[in-house]
Amino acid sequence: MDPLDIARWQFGITTVYHFLLVPLTIGLGVGVAIMQTAWVRTGDERWLRMTKFWGKLYLINFILGVATGLVQEFQFGMAWSEYSRFVGDVFGAPLAMEGLLAFFVESTFLGVWIFGWGRLRKGVHLAALWLAVGASWLSAYFIIVANSWMQHPVGVELDADGRPVMTDVWAVLGNNTAIAAFTHVISGALLVGGMFLLGIAWYHLWRRRRDGIDTVGPDGRVVVGSHPEVAGRDEKDHSVWLRSLRIGAVVAVVGFGALTITGDFQGKLMYEQQPMKMASAEAACHTGSSFSILSIGDPGAEDCDSVQTLIEVPGVLGWLGKGEFGAEMPGIDDLEPQYVELFGESLPDDPRLGAHAGSEIDYVPPMWVTYWGFRLMIGLGALAAGGAVGALWLTRKGTVPSSRWIMRLALLGISTPFLGNIAGWIFTEIGRQPFVVAPNPTFWGSDPVFMFTAAAVSPGTTVGELLFSVISLTAIYGALLVVLLVLMFRYARGGVAGAMPDMEHGIERTDRGPDDRSPDEKDDEDRHSDDDVLSFAY
Repeated sequence: MDPLDIARWQFGITTVYHFLLVPLTIGLGVGVAIMQTAWVRTGDERWLRMTKFWGKLYLINFILGVATGLVQEFQFGMAWSEYSRFVGDVFGAPLAMEGLLAFFVESTFLGVWIFGWGRLRKGVHLAALWLAVGASWLSAYFIIVANSWMQHPVGVELDADGRPVMTDVWAVLGNNTAIAAFTHVISGALLVGGMFLLGIAWYHLWRRRRDGIDTVGPDGRVVVGSHPEVAGRDEKDHSVWLRSLRIGAVVAVVGFGALTITGDFQGKLMYEQQPMKMASAEAACHTGSSFSILSIGDPGAEDCDSVQTLIEVPGVLGWLGKGEFGAEMPGIDDLEPQYVELFGESLPDDPRLGAHAGSEIDYVPPMWVTYWGFRLMIGLGALAAGGAVGALWLTRKGTVPSSRWIMRLALLGISTPFLGNIAGWIFTEIGRQPFVVAPNPTFWGSDPVFMFTAAAVSPGTTVGELLFSVISLTAIYGALLVVLLVLMFRYARGGVAGAMPDMEHGIERTDRGPDDRSPDEKDDEDRHSDDDVLSFAY
């Protein structure tokens, strides 16, 4: 067993798990804030119900995201100390900004929002949520800045020891790779949030039809009913789910449209900055302009000999890479000799590299991972957007079909943008190999800043230590996944009443704030106020 491989598996497992939670926090958070804004402006209780229900799921996801995110920083020092030493002068600034300016603001104002129901004025309470949501987006940007520097190092100079020292913080923060990646990540998060709204809302509308609460008239339009014996199953409940579903579908379609635009820009940057990554993603062994729709080959092959392109479209690859149909794009066979000439045939004969010292460098990332990761990313996103368009059509008359199978497909559709996001990140990170910090082509031939992944792992770390940590972390994360799914299923199935306990007491909550309640309302509302807030929080 190789310590490097185990360390990479550990980082991959924990990072992929964490990023399952991040896009939902970003995408759902802004949705909840918009819902509460609509309630504050209109006073419509349906918007309040939507805010409380989706806000509950948002909080469950957020706290698991915090717990899993903390592990990432510890890994830098434990398994990747050489990497930390190399990038520390650059990473210190954006990660400090993420912690002090973004994460602390996000946590503080989210706490104000959680415990401020009925205690703060509506406007102040709403502002706390918007500040928390804005801070989460800012937090994402600083993290993307750090990752993008690994993809395209800028704003640094090498010191006498060959270590990059930051000389221009604005170049780091304004890295065009970071801007492209951030807009792409936000677009993906909106797609995730939209499909999350759509799938769960579809389930609740289907349940209302299954239970006979809502029916369909001769004209095919919904006849909204009520179940007065059950809290929250009234006419307003129908509107809550229909609004949520259609808002989610629109957000998903808009998110995918933004993904297409930002992805095109990011792809052109990748061809410019990491040509080997994009050549591998297209299985483009030879220089040309044809885009591969389907290529096959031996996943274990170390060269292009086994790759066969079965379906291709002439000229499209040039447009993807340079914006010019028919433009010639460099292939793997032409790029590999350039990398060997610039960065050497083998790793340095350094004892800190252990068994990898002096070993031959393979500059071609695993093509089967990059090729199919790239296509899964696009395909799953398109599938989600197509499902959202179909949902808008099927619900045009006010409800969902009574089919149980369509309901299951809607719920399954929640997973598609999550999987697409993960496929995209796996493609991005594995496609950078064998570098952990990829060289900036601007400085090729002069003083390039780069670091091989084999040189980044902590020297002296044993297989046993890494196996213990990866097994322990995987087990803990597995347990947390069970907790997350149990809580999500419980509160998603529970509907609005599960997020608004006062509905079970027959109290019409207005959450007006501490100073504008009438004396007659004050006693009844405050009697359950503490229980409501604590139930919402915990």
